[in-house]
Amino acid sequence: MPINTTRWDSAEHLKTEEDIQLYLEACLEEAEDDPALIIHALGVVARAKNMSQLSRDTGLSREGLYKALSPDGNPKFSTIAKVTKALGFKLTIQPTP
Repeated sequence: MPINTTRWDSAEHLKTEEDIQLYLEACLEEAEDDPALIIHALGVVARAKNMSQLSRDTGLSREGLYKALSPDGNPKFSTIAKVTKALGFKLTIQPTP
């Protein structure tokens, strides 16, 4: 008997600002030196918060954001900075323990 499954979409489970912050923190910790995971996480959060609104807030096209934050995307640092700021977060540098 086959098992029926549904596709998991993390964006559907990010309901509050705290959910989003904890998700991003977990992804950053897990990613270590894998920028693709960080870009993926920002894309998930962007979809959770409304990609069209993010487009308006960043001044970047919706299509451009989807492309930049896709698995094949390779966004500029300026794009990451704009997206992070528009999502209500600030990039910081901390010493490693």
